Amino acid sequence: MIRMAKDCGADCAKFQKSEIEHRFTKQALERPYTSPHAWGPTYGAHKHHLEFSHQHYKELQQFANDIGIFFTASGMDEMAVEFLHEISVLFFKVASADTNNILYLEKTTKKEKLRIDGADWSSHGDIKRCVYQTVKKHNPNFTFLQCTSAYPLPLEHVNLSLIPEFQKEFPDIPIRYSGHETGIRVSVAAVALGAKVLERHVTLDKSWKGSDHSASLEPAELAELVRAIRTVEMAMGSPIKQMLPCEASCHSKLGKSVVARKPLKKGEILALDMLTVKVAEPHGVSPENIFKLVGKKITVDLEKDATITDAMIKG
Repeated sequence: MIRMAKDCGADCAKFQKSEIEHRFTKQALERPYTSPHAWGPTYGAHKHHLEFSHQHYKELQQFANDIGIFFTASGMDEMAVEFLHEISVLFFKVASADTNNILYLEKTTKKEKLRIDGADWSSHGDIKRCVYQTVKKHNPNFTFLQCTSAYPLPLEHVNLSLIPEFQKEFPDIPIRYSGHETGIRVSVAAVALGAKVLERHVTLDKSWKGSDHSASLEPAELAELVRAIRTVEMAMGSPIKQMLPCEASCHSKLGKSVVARKPLKKGEILALDMLTVKVAEPHGVSPENIFKLVGKKITVDLEKDATITDAMIKG
């Protein structure tokens, strides 16, 4: 999976790390688990079956380093954060279940790692009160993600409009998007709306057992998503509107200038009805300056449609 992510052009492979007995109560682990996706008769047996060991994580991290892709994980409880800190991951992701867990947020924040905080399950008030105010005072290097926790996610609940809304409310931090929808179009739109980090679940086969697989991207989809995002990033360009070098030839061919509406005699005082605007050769006075010519004297004879230049004007 890490190799696949790298080959498809992803920048980072992210996992979820739990210290199961620290994340769940005994009662939660002992409850029967009858989901078709279950890997054991109880929820605890299911979670233990899926959880990688510390040694597994170290091997996965080494493999990611060897092939040149960033490696990290969500710390799903405080002990998991301690372990991830020990192996020096680049950043932590805080899962949605901990966005109002002040003790967890403060402990994680003080690790001085870049943090990415979930905004699913949360209201604006939760995000500002619990996440932003708690984290900001300890560590300014963090981001928010817009996410809705449903697998797969219905389009009407994606709420991409929250990305620019978060950007306005929290202009000092990057906003990101974590998508659980099917396909890639919504994720590409999120980048176009300003998401600075994009997270998607990936799989080698959507038909595999597990509730996440159906909402995950297979290799061909991930590769296409990365290509589409790189295209959008390039197309975003500059927020400053100005004529670009690539427009010069078109402007030279089709740009308009002020010309004589009728034949003009040397010494005539120009009136607006003597002038018009057309694509002209050569170029002359810009159309925006046509009113500045009114009342000024023409210093040469001109035929109809002749270009008027600044050198022909007196007064």
